[in-house]
Amino acid sequence: MADQQFNDLPKHALERLAGLRDANHPGGVFTSDLTVNEFLLVREAGFEPIGMVVGSSIYHIGFQQASYRNNEELQVLSQAMYHARELAMSRMEEEAQALGADGIVGVRLEVGRYEWGEDLAEFIAIGTAVAARNKGNYKMANGKPFTSDLSGQDFWALLRAGYRPLSLVMGSCVYHVAHQGFRQFLRTAGQNCEMTNFTQALYDARELAMERMQMEAHTVKAEGIVGVNLHEKSHGWGSHVIEFFAVGTAVVPTSSDHTIPTPQIVLSLND
Repeated sequence: MADQQFNDLPKHALERLAGLRDANHPGGVFTSDLTVNEFLLVREAGFEPIGMVVGSSIYHIGFQQASYRNNEELQVLSQAMYHARELAMSRMEEEAQALGADGIVGVRLEVGRYEWGEDLAEFIAIGTAVAARNKGNYKMANGKPFTSDLSGQDFWALLRAGYRPLSLVMGSCVYHVAHQGFRQFLRTAGQNCEMTNFTQALYDARELAMERMQMEAHTVKAEGIVGVNLHEKSHGWGSHVIEFFAVGTAVVPTSSDHTIPTPQIVLSLND
């Protein structure tokens, strides 16, 4: 483990990290949540798994009143959901830095709630820290390890195509969808018609989340984002308050003259 002090990590996390295999501790063991196929392809891509890294933040999510008849973003909740994930991600990255890792693959972001806190949620970031065998420069410009939610197979294919991951980028928008008025209910009862206020609300909310994800990619000077996922969930706020969460992996080419290999046709023998 590097000599740098990591004061934000609990004692037992540091003890666990000290037992993992890295360049300074070849007698340790590695841990990984990669499948066997992912593990083999990550090694084939030139990286050695070091250990699972975890970040956690239990966050109190504030309250924000919404107008019953208006479509609007609840900015207090949007900021809470984003900041809590950032805290969990930064602690996961800190564990990877303590191991001297070049990056983290297979990152998962999860949100859990517990009975002992109605307004509390635990935000968890989990991934596998990896180190490059060729000692190339795979870290971000600020010296932090790269982060990616790509599977081991996609990570291998990305590197083979001449690209490398930079950072997991994300955008969040918690949005209040206006309730249907009584007059609108009477106009649409028994008819096939578009509910334009609902359509516009969900459209706007997704656009805000995706725009914020794209701005993060611009900030790290990425060429693009791959593996984008859009998640929609209420998190217990009620039926008319939804979080729209966009997340993906920002990438850059490894060289200006790279060529993408011709894909090979594979015949699967599975049912």
